[in-house]
Amino acid sequence: MYLKNNKKTIRAWAMFDWANSAYNLVITSTIFPAYYTAITSTTVHGHSTDKVQFFGFSFVNTALSNYALAVAYLIIALITPLLTATADYRGNKRIFMKLFTWLGALACCGLYFFKLETLELGVILFALAAIGYCGGIVFNNSYLPDIATPDQQDRVSAKGFAYGYIGSVLLQIICFVFVLKPDLFGITDASFPARLSFLLVGIWWIAFAYIPFSVLPKGSPNYNKIAKSKIASGYDELRKVWSRLGEMPVLKTFLVAYFFYAMGVQTIMLVAANFGEKILHLGTSKLIATILIIQLVAILGAYAMSHLSQVFGNIKVLLFVVFVWICTCICAYFIQNEFQFYALAAVVGLIMGGIQSLSRSTFSKFLPLDTPDTASYFSFYDVTEKLAIVAGLFSFGFIEELTGNMRNSAVALALFFVIGFVMLFVTRSKEVGLAKR
Repeated sequence: MYLKNNKKTIRAWAMFDWANSAYNLVITSTIFPAYYTAITSTTVHGHSTDKVQFFGFSFVNTALSNYALAVAYLIIALITPLLTATADYRGNKRIFMKLFTWLGALACCGLYFFKLETLELGVILFALAAIGYCGGIVFNNSYLPDIATPDQQDRVSAKGFAYGYIGSVLLQIICFVFVLKPDLFGITDASFPARLSFLLVGIWWIAFAYIPFSVLPKGSPNYNKIAKSKIASGYDELRKVWSRLGEMPVLKTFLVAYFFYAMGVQTIMLVAANFGEKILHLGTSKLIATILIIQLVAILGAYAMSHLSQVFGNIKVLLFVVFVWICTCICAYFIQNEFQFYALAAVVGLIMGGIQSLSRSTFSKFLPLDTPDTASYFSFYDVTEKLAIVAGLFSFGFIEELTGNMRNSAVALALFFVIGFVMLFVTRSKEVGLAKR
């Protein structure tokens, strides 16, 4: 029998966040967005332009990267149900974690060859890295109810995010040295430090991922092996989960709330660096410093939200955090200088880690006890998140192309948070109602 709350297992599980969060920081948050925006902002006949040609079609550069990520998240949303059903039926979700980790890591290594002349290759690898990152996370998340009891899941979830922030910051500092002081290493190619950073992310990712791979169980300890003919019924599993949600009104309403506020949270996390570079022209060094501050503050945020949830309850804390996100989106519309950006970044850092960690553990707490289908439930959770990201990124890119201003896209995200806030309030009402029965 596999024991829950085992310290060694929990540490190993948290190391998966340590391994893959380097991608999230370097590729989606700092160096890649700054590098991408810089090489795709060109001068034509004396006029600067942010238009790029992608397989013969013209796009605003930042909108193109948003669309590429949206497609990546849509793909992962479509294939995850099939893969997680297979994992539940065969008890081999660790294998899928490995496959997605290798895909993401190799794609990051391939970005070493990304230049303006290889734009199509770079954008495709950028999307593949996102697929690898997201695919690994859904299986890692599904281990949470397997390795920790409900009373420990907030703490364990926060531990994972804290490990992720610390690990990503360490690699970011290494990359930071190459980007800011290339002359110390005799580097004369201006693009080399950024491309080297992409390569280092891939190596870091796969190397540290083998710590959890060597410790985590092959699959859920509660699974019952079923006929192979049912392996392909991943989408049936989603429908089954949806039908079961009818008997779990609190969980169902929470997922609706999560869809809307995740649309805002995840989009902001993915486009923040592009906003800082394109709207405020911060430059790579200031962007890296800002994101480092966010990561460090986010560690405190993850643990603070975990502690507050013990005092006030998960939903009450989430309501407060979503309200702060609404204020953040409105402030982003009016931001004018780098100091305001830094202040806003500090607020984002404090609430970013907390809302991710608390959302994951809240969902886990609402699951039926000792269910053998944790991967299918977390597949539903992950599909909800990925579809939210697709909608958020597409709307952000579309509004920018339509209005010609990222600020309009940022303030539009506030609407998603407002809907999420209302649905969280309904979730709280249903939770209280059930408790009184």
